[in-house]
Amino acid sequence: MYSKIEEPKKRISEKAMKVWRISETIINVGILVVLGVLYYLDDYFEWTYWIGWIILGLIGLTVLSAIWEIIIEPSLKQKYWRYDVDEEFIQLKSGIWKKQHQLIPMTKVQSVELVQGPLLRKYQLYSISVGTMGSSHQIPAIPEEEALELRNQIAHYAKIKEVE
Repeated sequence: MYSKIEEPKKRISEKAMKVWRISETIINVGILVVLGVLYYLDDYFEWTYWIGWIILGLIGLTVLSAIWEIIIEPSLKQKYWRYDVDEEFIQLKSGIWKKQHQLIPMTKVQSVELVQGPLLRKYQLYSISVGTMGSSHQIPAIPEEEALELRNQIAHYAKIKEVE
């Protein structure tokens, strides 16, 4: 008979929302700049009339997408992201519309690494990447001290040896 597995309770950092918002803002501004240049070129070179309308439609979709990705989605992602680690499993639970609950057996874990880009570094956060035979799993935006402790805990449970 199987024992009941508790739902994961640990949350990712609230600073993650700032990181995601800044990242999405950079991406969406870049897209809008490219579309703006294309619209200017359409006007300057007098391309076929329908190209301008397509570009305007893409600009509108990008603005709507940016509103979702910058204002709404980060707070929902942070609210629903959960993780937990014990001697048997790493549990990852996420999803706003499509809920996903993953159990990664410690016996399948082959590597664990800390990942920190410039935005995560600014907010003293790390993402933890857990490698298994077939895939890689991420726990995003963990505070620095907690991330170091969690990496060591996973490595200990999975019996991963540090290579020099």
